[in-house]
Amino acid sequence: MHNAPSKIDYQQATALLYITWPDASEASLSAEFLRVHSPSAEVRGHGIGQQVLQTGKKNVTISKIEPTGRYAIKITFSDGHDTGLFDWGYLKKLCDQKNDYWQTYLDKLEAANATRESMFIDIKQLNN
Repeated sequence: MHNAPSKIDYQQATALLYITWPDASEASLSAEFLRVHSPSAEVRGHGIGQQVLQTGKKNVTISKIEPTGRYAIKITFSDGHDTGLFDWGYLKKLCDQKNDYWQTYLDKLEAANATRESMFIDIKQLNN
């Protein structure tokens, strides 16, 4: 079990979550990175090989961060996703292996011929 971060700070303007750990190590994780690596069943699936590739999450932001006991945080994202608890161990792993996780994600997108871009079209913009 990992110790809780000594500081968690989300910057809405950059959509980055800054984390400082008790050993003074620091990391920043984008809202998109956290969303596509959510520990929820919606993303991870219910068993090995059931992961669901998250696409179109480039512009997602964090709406709310709530502590869950002394072991995790619950993040609510701007796309409405709010399941899955980021426990300290998983959050530390994401921080420590961020580059590997990100490259694996990009490789999976490419293999699926998918994109980070949202396919959402703002109808109001079309009418102007």
